[in-house]
Formats: sequence, structure tokens, C-alpha cells
Amino acid sequence: MRNVRYVYGLSSALLVGGAAISLITGAPVGAQVAQNDESVMSQVVPVAGAPASFADLTAQLQPAVVNIATRQRVAVANANPFAGTPFAELFNRRQGGEGGGGGAQPQTREAQSLGSGFIISADGYVVTNNHVVAPDARATLEEITITLPDGTEYEAELVGADAASDLAVLKIKADRTFPFVTFGDSSKARPGDWVVAIGNPFGLNGTVTSGIISAVYRNTGQGGAYDRFLQTDASINRGNSGGPLFDMRGNVIGINNAIFSPSGGSVGIGFAIPAEIAAPIVQKLKDGREIERGYLGVGLEPINEDFAASLGLPKRRGELVQTVQDDSPASRSGVKPGDIVTKVNGKDVTSDQTVSFLVANLEPGAQVPVELLRDGKKLALNVTLGKRPSDAELQSQAQTFDPDAEEPMAPGTSDSTIEQKLGLQVMPISAAVTRSLGVPADTQGVVIANVDPNADAARKGLRRGDIILSANYQPVASVEALLAQVNAAAAENREAILLRVQRRTSPPAFVAVRLR
Repeated sequence: MRNVRYVYGLSSALLVGGAAISLITGAPVGAQVAQNDESVMSQVVPVAGAPASFADLTAQLQPAVVNIATRQRVAVANANPFAGTPFAELFNRRQGGEGGGGGAQPQTREAQSLGSGFIISADGYVVTNNHVVAPDARATLEEITITLPDGTEYEAELVGADAASDLAVLKIKADRTFPFVTFGDSSKARPGDWVVAIGNPFGLNGTVTSGIISAVYRNTGQGGAYDRFLQTDASINRGNSGGPLFDMRGNVIGINNAIFSPSGGSVGIGFAIPAEIAAPIVQKLKDGREIERGYLGVGLEPINEDFAASLGLPKRRGELVQTVQDDSPASRSGVKPGDIVTKVNGKDVTSDQTVSFLVANLEPGAQVPVELLRDGKKLALNVTLGKRPSDAELQSQAQTFDPDAEEPMAPGTSDSTIEQKLGLQVMPISAAVTRSLGVPADTQGVVIANVDPNADAARKGLRRGDIILSANYQPVASVEALLAQVNAAAAENREAILLRVQRRTSPPAFVAVRLR
């Protein structure tokens, strides 16, 4: 379960589940009136538009809603209780076994996750949230189990997943026909419309809750291309993640995804991915096609009250360009920091319709008109969109790097084998890093983020901000390339590896670092 931060600073927990609300069907006729007029109906009649019961609808939909359980294997490095003492090396040799492996061997532990999903085809394709089935960075997904409402269990395979939209498609491994549901048109949803959520909160299979649409296209302040949800007061909790939100026609208009909760439990504010966003992505994942999104290459900030006051602009309209990535579609088309983007492809930029959302839902290579305000004057540009990089690449572009910061080794933030063998945490090089270190922008290598003070690398003088250019004379332009050389050295039973290291603007130097 991931935690997200809401605009008011309270945590919103992604679901991995409901309690029912009371359905008010009307008020009884007053006793005094009933005494004076015997013709008044004594039976309570539901208010027009309010269903007397959701039972028939539920009976038709429930068979297509499933429970999803995963089993994962997580690598856990052995902690050395004698780190920093004369006994540290003895502990490492013992962990390596008889004959001396030279280092602590990684152990594994089993992890599990639970969530909900729904079948979208008779041959057993299932939709859920990516975070229900996506393993931790250090984990390997070993098994997915689908449980139908009647308790029948099937193994499933992961067909495709998209972290940006938090969607995944599974396929049940069975030769039979399954009940299924279909996507509806969430663009027609209105605040006040009845909805029903079905899922498995806290492992309580087949839980049904009802409520209304509280808001459409709610922006939670998390940023990104898909911060645009249906808000509902239908009670959903942990375990509802990936489950369907139905309209009164039995169509899936949303996929339950997150809750706003100061306590961790449902407080009647839940968020679902709109079907109009989910359906096209699900179809591409089902077909095995790559999810490609448009990309501008700008850092943006909404026009808040203070920005609007300082610039004489209306509130909640437009976004301020804070940064422009080098050699990006935005920079090539002439977008500059300080510009205010007011329209993309003819659509107004608002808090509910952000630049990120508008651009991400366009194809790479598309020529898009973009309207700006610059120095108080309107400006129209045509931008040829690029292909949106992965989230990891975007994070790398956005991060700043202080080579002089003293940061402790953080477990799980780099490749575990490199951490164990070299005592180094490394990261890909980026434009932000090269600028911070004052090295040429085309420098190829990996950057040392942290050094274990007990490792030979520290004794040899390696430190945060150093760039590893090669290992055993082989260039290492990526973390994977360095890992390959470390594994090769270990396979040949070498006790050390030769690194070529550059420190800021100093000439590169060769350093032999012992493996552990």
C-alpha cells in the first residue's frame, strides 16, 4: 500500500477495500395527517430516483468481481551486527560459508499483497490496480492467485501493467467461460449519481457498498498526468484497490484506487480512476501494445491565489512554467521559464484539466497548439510532442544533487548486489547531476550516491559525487552495466575490481576496490 499526500497535508492511502451507508428511501406520513385522512397511503414509498434495493443489481455484477492475492520474494541483505568493530570481517567470512565467500549472502523473505479486480471478458482477462500486483523494487513476483466469489481459485499471469496510470491487466489460466462486466461512460457521471462498489476490503470477499458520486475529475494535488479522479462517498477501504465502481446500469465507470483518510480507515472520501481514462489503457495492455504518452519537458506549478494576484490573472486558470528541460519539445518550440500555459490543443488549462493530463493523453509526434502568456501578452506556439520518459527517468531529471551532502546509506535505494560487493550506492547520471558536478553534459557513467564507511571503497577515498566511468576497462554507462562487471568479477573469483573514477573536474583515475 502506497501513501499519497493530499493538498491539505493529510495522508491518502491507496487501497488494497467498504461499510455500507444508510439508504434513505423516504419519510413516513405524519401521524396527525393519517388520523384525519384515511386515504393517505400507510406504506412508505421510495423517493423518486432512489432505488428500493441494490440486491438485483448486485446479484448480476458480483460474480465478475474477484479477489487478487500475490506472492513475492524479497531480497534482504544480512545485517552485520559487528559493523564498525574488529569482528566485522569475521562475521562476513562466516556468512560466506566454509572456504570463505568473502561477503554476506543475501537472504529472501516472502511478501504478499491483497486487492480486488474485475473480469472484462469471457476468456478471463482481469483489470486491477498496478500497485496490487507490482512487486517492491527489491522483490520478484512469483505467483498471482484469482479467487472467484464462489471460492474457486485460479492461477493468473500478468499480461501488462502501467505504473503511471496505476492499471494492470491479468489473464486467468483456465479454459472456461467467465462472467464479465464492461466499461461505461464516466464522462456522463454527475455529482449525486448513485454508485455501487464491490470488492474485498480487509479480505472480506464480495463486500458491497453504495453511495453517490461526490465530485467528478477531482484533482488531489499529487501531480502527474493521472491526478484526475471520480470522488465517491461509497465506503471503500484497504482491499478494495482495483475493484469496480458501478453505475446503476451495471457499467464500470471507475476503478477504486485511493482514499483520503486521516485515520487510515474510510471517512467517506474515496477516489476511482475514471473509465474514460482507464478503458483505452486497459485495451492497449490487453493487446500487448506499449503505452506511449506525449511529453513537453517542462516543470509546472498551478496558478494559486498569490501567483494570480502578482500577475493580474484569474484564479485556477493556467500553469506557470518553472523549468524547461534541455533539448526537450518545449525548449525546441520556444517555451521559456516564466511562461503561463493557458491552453493545450484548444482546451483550457485548469486545476481539473492540467497540462500534464492534456499532454499525456496525446500521441508522441503530434503537433499541438499551445497558448501562453508571456510578459502579459498572449503567445501561440506549435509544439511537436516527444515521448514521455519513464517515471524513473523523470525523477532523475527532476532531482537535484548535492555532492557535499552527508547522507547515510539507505537500504533498498540502489542495486543490492553492488551495495553488498562494493559498499556503494550508485545512480544513473542525469543532466541535473552533471550540472551539479560541473562535468560535461555528455559524460557517461554512474554516480556514487553513498559509500559504506566500512567498505574498501571508503578506504580508497571514494565518496559521494564521484563518477564511475568504467569497470575492468569496460565502460559503465548504466547501473546495469556496472552490475554486469561486478558479477563477472565475482564469477571469476577475483578479489577486487578496477574502477576508473572521475571527481568533478579532476582528471579520471584508476582505483582498485576489493570486493566483499
